[in-house]
Order: sequence, then C-alpha cells, then structure tokens
Amino acid sequence: MTLRPDSTPSLVSPSISDCQLVAPLKLGIMASGNGSNFDVVAQAIQDGQLNAQIQVLIYNNPSAKAAVRAADRGVEAVLLNHRNYKSREEFDEEIVQTLQHYDVEWVILAGWMRLLTSVFMDAFPDKIINIHPSLLPSFKGIHAVEQALASGVKITGCTAHIACLEMDSGPILMQAAVPVLPDDTPETLHARIQIQEHRILPLAIALAASSSKTILKPIHLG
Repeated sequence: MTLRPDSTPSLVSPSISDCQLVAPLKLGIMASGNGSNFDVVAQAIQDGQLNAQIQVLIYNNPSAKAAVRAADRGVEAVLLNHRNYKSREEFDEEIVQTLQHYDVEWVILAGWMRLLTSVFMDAFPDKIINIHPSLLPSFKGIHAVEQALASGVKITGCTAHIACLEMDSGPILMQAAVPVLPDDTPETLHARIQIQEHRILPLAIALAASSSKTILKPIHLG
C-alpha cells in the first residue's frame, strides 16, 4: 500500500479540532534547526486558530533556518549560541533573561536540541511545552524515529507535553498515532510524523493554557 505523507491514517487524542482562547497568549519559541513547528504555530495564529502572539524566537545554531522563517514573518529572532557559555546553567540564565525581556508567558520547544536545567524550569514552571516524535513514554531522546523502526513497532507518532527536568517527560497534553508502513525509512516515517506534529502543536498550546487559566472553549470533532 502506498500513501502520500498527508493521507496516512492517524488518531489524535484528545479529539479537539479547534480551541478558542479568551486572552491572547504571549509565546516564546525556541528552535535549533529547520523551524517548521515555529512556522505552523505562526500560521495558526495568522489564520485565527490560536489566539496568541509570538514575542520572540530564540535559536542556538547560527545556521538555523528557523531564524529565516522568523524574519519572513516579522518575528524578532535572537541568537544565543550555547558554545559561548561556560555551563548549561549560565546558558539557561541568559535564555531566561531574554524571554523575560520579551514578556513571554509560555515557552514552546519547537525542535530545541538542548537539555534544560532547573534554572530554566524554575523560571517557567509548568509553562514549557515540548513536541517529540514518538508516543511517549516510548522512544525518548534523539533518533526517536530510528528507535521506533529498530524496535519493530507497528504504530508510533508524536507527543506534545509539559516539559520537566527529565528528558522527554512530563504531563502529556496531546498525542497523534501514526502507522509504521512495511517499506518505511527514517525519512518517510519522520515526514508523516511531522505532519501530525504540525496538527497537534497549536491545539496542545491552547489546551495547556486552558488548564492553567480555564479559558478554553473547545469545538470537538464529529
């Protein structure tokens, strides 16, 4: 069976198709690479699907395409290169100060490839959202897609969750299941998982905000 990446069946839970927030969220997005998840959040805001504004993008790799995406959308981007800091704590302190300078309320880890310390976590308790390409708690860490293929599972997917000190752990907000096809490679499977990441991340942001402020007005599928 051959399916286009955007036509593969998937299951998303919880089944909420739209979330309307009474008050706009002030987001800070952190990315290390391509920035496609940054783009999907920005597009959801532009389309009126997420009541939020992106205060700043922080990126740690000078060549990250995320910075180009931010410039294209008129979002200020700040480069904080982790290689210029003596410790993880010193690096995180600089990030925290930058986010606070831009009046950020919620932090979105959209492909941020650095472990966070308690310096960061304590500054934004329960307000840091991560997106990971597996059905957590399975396949934590890097190469999650390769781990899924090597294990022989028939279903994998992606998870949006509240981040905590332990890598790829914390309360789960939303998950999307993606079938593993017999002829999948890391590239083809990751492409289908990423489509679902783009689907659930804006909704997960709204869900997280609703649980802390009780201002969610959900519109359910079906």
